[in-house]
Amino acid sequence: MAKAHFNFESHAAVVTGAGGGIGRAIALALGAAGAAVVCGDINPDRADESAQAIVDAGGRALAWQTDVANRFQVSAMIEGGRDAFGRLDILVNAAGVYKRGGIHAIDEWDWRRILDVNLTGAFFCTQLLSRVMAEEGGGVIINVASDAAYPIALPEGTAYAASKTGMIGMTIQAAHELKAHNIRVNAICPGGVDEEDSTPARTETPAAPDMIAPLVLFLCSDDAQLITGQAIHIGPA
Repeated sequence: MAKAHFNFESHAAVVTGAGGGIGRAIALALGAAGAAVVCGDINPDRADESAQAIVDAGGRALAWQTDVANRFQVSAMIEGGRDAFGRLDILVNAAGVYKRGGIHAIDEWDWRRILDVNLTGAFFCTQLLSRVMAEEGGGVIINVASDAAYPIALPEGTAYAASKTGMIGMTIQAAHELKAHNIRVNAICPGGVDEEDSTPARTETPAAPDMIAPLVLFLCSDDAQLITGQAIHIGPA
């Protein structure tokens, strides 16, 4: 778990994909820094494990099973978080799927599912939760994109690269549209991170997911109040 260098005790966050990898590391880091955290994940056991880890460390957390590709499930998660914590002002879109296979091997179902989870799911969360943030005076949205196709091509994974590149475009546009509501939107683009169920690390010394979390804490903090609409690369040199 990343060490807490910021105080988020007056904040509440939704982290999707919080059951493992980068999403879990970010959820635990936010919890350690004092934020109440809704740990959203399609796998209920993994969501429970992440939320319990935050609670065991003295924090506040709520586990929520959700498929971010389902708008109604996203809405329920947001309302559940508001009921539990009174407000939500941080969103981290970390849910993502990846499937091996070249452009000639991927079928229509896999193409649609990858786009639905990685890009459409982030859109649903951003659209619905930004409405809540606007009512409450502002907030921060962090999209976990990738260096895949921006600027590094993977050995395979056209749908994944398309979804993550699309997320960067959505970040820039959402930042422009939401700035009037005091909502900042940024993307981080990890590369060379050792994650299960994700793209393979592409360096000899891959980074651990919890090495990514401190950047997210910074971007969520008031120290980054002038940073929005950016796609920031992070990973081993």
